[in-house]
Amino acid sequence: MGGDDTVPALAYQGPEGLKAIQMQYISTRGSAPVLGFGEAMMTGLARDGGLYVPETVPVMTKAEIAALAGAPYEEVAFKVMRPYLGGFFADDEFRGLIARAYQGFHHAARAPMVQLGSNHFLLELFHGPTLAFKDFAMSLIGQMMQAALAKTGERITIVGATSGDTGSAAMEAFRGLANVDVFILFPHGRVSDVQRRQMTTPSEANVHALAMEGDFDDCQARVKDMFNDFAFRDGVRLAGVNSINWARVLAQVVYYFYSAVALGAPHREVSFTVPTGNFGDIFAGHIAKRMGLPIDRLVIATNQNDILDRALRSGEYRTNGVKPSISPSMDIQVSSNFERALFEAYGRDGAAVAQLMDEMKTGGFRISQGAIESLRGTFASGRCDEDETLAVIARHFKTTGELLCPHSAVGVKVAEEHLGAAPMITLATAHPAKFPDAVQRATGIRPGLPPHMADLFDKPERMTRVPNDLAAVQALVRDGIARR
Repeated sequence: MGGDDTVPALAYQGPEGLKAIQMQYISTRGSAPVLGFGEAMMTGLARDGGLYVPETVPVMTKAEIAALAGAPYEEVAFKVMRPYLGGFFADDEFRGLIARAYQGFHHAARAPMVQLGSNHFLLELFHGPTLAFKDFAMSLIGQMMQAALAKTGERITIVGATSGDTGSAAMEAFRGLANVDVFILFPHGRVSDVQRRQMTTPSEANVHALAMEGDFDDCQARVKDMFNDFAFRDGVRLAGVNSINWARVLAQVVYYFYSAVALGAPHREVSFTVPTGNFGDIFAGHIAKRMGLPIDRLVIATNQNDILDRALRSGEYRTNGVKPSISPSMDIQVSSNFERALFEAYGRDGAAVAQLMDEMKTGGFRISQGAIESLRGTFASGRCDEDETLAVIARHFKTTGELLCPHSAVGVKVAEEHLGAAPMITLATAHPAKFPDAVQRATGIRPGLPPHMADLFDKPERMTRVPNDLAAVQALVRDGIARR
């Protein structure tokens, strides 16, 4: 992941030249079938347990990147994502899908920036329908999956695990569709009240909120178990919308380009700090860098569940239990997308990654010297504890008037430790109103929900408690499908 020779690059040949490119996707564990974009999107997790990555990474020229400056978000999305599609969608069709995906956003810029300090900017990614950065990817993958299903007439079952935001974004994208059933696992009692209600108040019969005993890692493990039970997987036509799905990561690459060109890229470098849980968002930044975006630093920001920061510092990726926090979407110890990073750091050796993931079953593994040097050459990192998070929220409200959600505050704190000559962009991943208790504790101000969500606490909730048991979850999924 560090050197340019680890990931094959593909010259971005402009729109006409790209028509000839057949983009293919390979598994991080090396033994699953090679798929095209549509198959990879609809499959999610590879059948060998790995994650799909592009066989080649298209590279944009400086002129092509510069031409994105001032363009609407939708146009940047088309230009950045198109090379990965391998012709799965015609150009006009894809433009239409993008337009419909973002028409429900509540800011004309889609992803506006505000300045926090000298050379430090906040990228607001919370203006979508569910007030979190997940909307950028989920709104679009929802449109793309619907279009793909319309072509085939198939019916699918979407299962996902959420630490708080993915679930509501998925339900918003797929609710009411006749050929899609959605089941979202979230850790009972470990998401905010707003996050929970966003998942439990949709009334459509095809969406199901499952409150599971345990933490997010448990939820994610049961989802992967369902994918690895091939009889069940094929029987219910399972599809995934977690960031294990490459299309999710791809859609997030766009806002790196959109924000960077606004600050002068490609004519000057920019840096990014990303509040990090499951590693998908920051891996999208790495892909943007591989595509030619001049990124100086990619900084991983963790809360007290700091396995990624510890791994980069020590070379040991080892779990030590999830500690509940005021930034619950980051309360993760098993970061699925880190597998994609390891795949690149190990020179795309699928067998080596498979061995590491096997060792993970016993609590962790040691990263090889070459791989850790590669990772350190690509990513910086830092952590932020609970008191520091509250202090950052309080300080920035006092000095800038900006209300930060706890996750964004973690990012801001770590970003301030990595400021340099290049402008720093910190990703604001959620609206402060999703975490009102923490924001009020820090500032005395209780942020209100925006008008389109003002009645959230007046709606009845609908959810099912479920034990941390694969058979029980599978039975609920089968029953939910049968009732439709």
